[in-house]
Amino acid sequence: MKLRTGPIAGAAAGAGGALAALSARRLARRALAGLVTRLERRLDRAVRSLTAKAEQAGPLGKAALAGVKALQEGKSPFRALLSFGWTALKETLAGIFGRGRKGKLTNIVEQIDVGAPRRLVYDQWTRFQDYPSFMKKVVSVDQADEARLNWKAKIFWSARTWESTIVEQVPDEHIVWRSKGPKGYAHGSVSFHEVTPDLTRVLLVLEYHPVGLFERTGNLWRAQGRRTRLELKHFRRHVMTQALLHPDEVEGWRGEIRDGETVTNPK
Repeated sequence: MKLRTGPIAGAAAGAGGALAALSARRLARRALAGLVTRLERRLDRAVRSLTAKAEQAGPLGKAALAGVKALQEGKSPFRALLSFGWTALKETLAGIFGRGRKGKLTNIVEQIDVGAPRRLVYDQWTRFQDYPSFMKKVVSVDQADEARLNWKAKIFWSARTWESTIVEQVPDEHIVWRSKGPKGYAHGSVSFHEVTPDLTRVLLVLEYHPVGLFERTGNLWRAQGRRTRLELKHFRRHVMTQALLHPDEVEGWRGEIRDGETVTNPK
């Protein structure tokens, strides 16, 4: 007896093929999952190994650690490569300039002529709380007392803070101060010289002590000198466009300081 198996056999074969394809996909997913797990374990072991050796590693070793960590965090290979390159550059510069030590000090000497009487120029200079309004990088100045000031300035995308102590201040003549700060500081003095009754020369002398990689690198490029020059121009513009128009509103501090102590304090 002949069996009519054509359609039935075709259906069975189709079902078998579908089951086989499904099984193949499941096996492929399991194999892929197993491969990913093994790779993750290897990556984790590599990170632990590199971390343990990071303190003794050179710039390339630390850069490799940064790249591996970027991959472990799920970043793309391109982002991991960027992490590698930036870390290598940073560690190389740190090796050249040292890490966490003071750099070579820089002497900065700048002068500027301001078209205003000496008393007005001096009074405006002593109004430290006005500085953020016309100096580009000064964020705030908090004057704790006549001799102590706390500064905050913006340096590119970060901020720097330091404390200044005035050790000598003579009205209309000069101000001398000392500073301290975790990321660099500047000792300095400023003096005021009458060229004519309506022209004053301001002479600023700074002794800049960089601390940290970023500051020492900027010091190499003389960035601080350029910034000082620019801020003096901002000061002159403010005096000649604002203070000169309203001199009676500029009330500077006319006290005198000697050896860090206030000897006269007019009210």
